[in-house]
Amino acid sequence: MTPNEAMTDRQRRAHETLADLRIFDVLAKYHPVLVGTVPLGLDVASSDLDIVCEAHDLDAFEKDAFLAYGRFPGFEMHRTESTGVPASVVNFHTERFPIQIFAQPIPVHRQSGYRHMMVEARLLQLAGEKASVALRRLREQGMKTEPAFAHYFRLEGDPYERLYELADASDEELLAVIAAAARARQCDAT
Repeated sequence: MTPNEAMTDRQRRAHETLADLRIFDVLAKYHPVLVGTVPLGLDVASSDLDIVCEAHDLDAFEKDAFLAYGRFPGFEMHRTESTGVPASVVNFHTERFPIQIFAQPIPVHRQSGYRHMMVEARLLQLAGEKASVALRRLREQGMKTEPAFAHYFRLEGDPYERLYELADASDEELLAVIAAAARARQCDAT
């Protein structure tokens, strides 16, 4: 994320926070990427900054994260699994944002958080400002991002799985999803 005039105030503050933390330098060998609602412009006041990383040695990743950020309030680490792959999750707080760093031993572009953000960005681009406004409203009402997208675009089944699957969809397939959701909303309105 580089600063530009089109950024929201929160996106500018996020950029400044990440620059102050030097996350992209400190964790460079893990290929960190900012994902989630802030790059999409769908963040709410409580949104954190989500960073995904590729770490084939989770112990080394955790050591590096602790050395760099262990002094921050709320610092904690834990291991989990996502899509059947082991992961390390690091959380801490800055004055402006909570931070979550998620690492798995797979390339960032294949991780769920990245794939979700990419398809969400494509859906927003194809569906237009009306979709962005509606999704922002759902987020402000407390809905998590993936469930909000599933609700708005009428995606059946597990929202996380559906968005992961749609990440490989063509624009034509996404336009069909958008059109079907618009028809369903029209039927609901009548």
